[in-house]
Amino acid sequence: MSFNLIEGSENAVPVTVLADADAIAEWLAGQSENIANWVKATGFSAKPGSICLISDEKGHLERALTGIDSQNADLWAWAALRMALPDGVFQLDSTLNEKEATRAALGWALAGYRFDRYLKKQEEPGSFLVWPESCERDAVIFSAQATFLTRDLVNTPASDMGPEQLAQAALALAQSHTADCQIIVGEDLLKGNFPGIHAVGRASVNEPRLIDLHWGDASNPKLTLIGKGVCFDSGGLDLKPASGMKLMKKDMGGAANVLGLALMIMAAGLPVRLRVLIPAVENSVSGNAMRPLDVITMRGGQTVEIGNTDAEGRVVLADALSLASEDNPDLMIDMATLTGAARVALGTDLPALFTNDDDIAHQLTTQGVAEDDPLWRLPLWAPYEKMIEGKIADLSNAPEGGYGGAITAALFLQTFVGDDIPWAHIDLMAWNMTSRPGRPEGGEALSIRALFALIKERFG
Repeated sequence: MSFNLIEGSENAVPVTVLADADAIAEWLAGQSENIANWVKATGFSAKPGSICLISDEKGHLERALTGIDSQNADLWAWAALRMALPDGVFQLDSTLNEKEATRAALGWALAGYRFDRYLKKQEEPGSFLVWPESCERDAVIFSAQATFLTRDLVNTPASDMGPEQLAQAALALAQSHTADCQIIVGEDLLKGNFPGIHAVGRASVNEPRLIDLHWGDASNPKLTLIGKGVCFDSGGLDLKPASGMKLMKKDMGGAANVLGLALMIMAAGLPVRLRVLIPAVENSVSGNAMRPLDVITMRGGQTVEIGNTDAEGRVVLADALSLASEDNPDLMIDMATLTGAARVALGTDLPALFTNDDDIAHQLTTQGVAEDDPLWRLPLWAPYEKMIEGKIADLSNAPEGGYGGAITAALFLQTFVGDDIPWAHIDLMAWNMTSRPGRPEGGEALSIRALFALIKERFG
């Protein structure tokens, strides 16, 4: 997988990066009168995302100018450059430091993503970039691979990405990085004491399962990642309307992002003892479906009253959080497409972060800005805990009223987190509603670059 990044080429067309009008004037001072006149005639002003193509006397492309402030540009400015240039081989002729060069290469790589599994493939030459000097190539490669994996998993229809196929994807990832992966399926979930996962997934012909991946030296700090793997969410007996059900193939976006993050960790060889837990289910309707006001005794012993069968994600995550807590990890992170309330509060691009550790919140939000992968912290507001109390059980999975929905969902999950375990919960969309440079409409990796930077910072 080259991501259209190649070794040096004598035929590469130079691309000059110019931040503003002053930079244009300085560059033009060393050029011929013909080039200066052409650049002025095109009206090129180094506006962000703009380009100016310059030909030689024979009409061949000789150089491209682009309006990018390399010191402050995000990934998506470099992605826009790739999409604006014609087919060919290009090379940046501007001096970039390691951070700038790495960002440029990654933005270029991400702009090449296409989900074409179901399309008649057509060969397209495309544009290629010579690897920028001082670029951290390995980081670009595994970051792009992780993003592409996440997007592919989310974009694949539920007919081809059910619980079994999601487990197969985890197995393939484990095998490629010499990791162990065990899967508990169907009725064995009850034998293993995972009643929440079984209750949510039992109505589907695609049996529910728990994916459990282990990697790394047992002497290293324990890092556990948990991803919501609801491969399709009909809403259960509390059936969603057609408009709400249409995108529900993406309801395993938390699992997809966790697998992408796991790829990055393993590819980089971070010194952690990694565990990945994914409850993989399909929330369907049948005669044995979970019913409103059913009560489930969860793995941790808490009883949960099912206020709404469409609030199933937190139920499957609860079993996984309880299991993870038994291992007392040094850091536990769960990712889930959990609530519409988080999207109403923060929109589709900004995942909601909940954590019981202020240091994690500070580090993660700081890294999110640095990695062009932002999150926003919302509170685990203790006074709202009364809202998740059940009427005939310890907890309700769906408080009445709907106010503070993202917060009450996070508080529900916190109930299953062991004491004194540093924990972060990320409520994300995992989907781009429209296409932008480097971010096509469809499945998306969100927060994994920020999380990787946090994990690297904490554990080395």
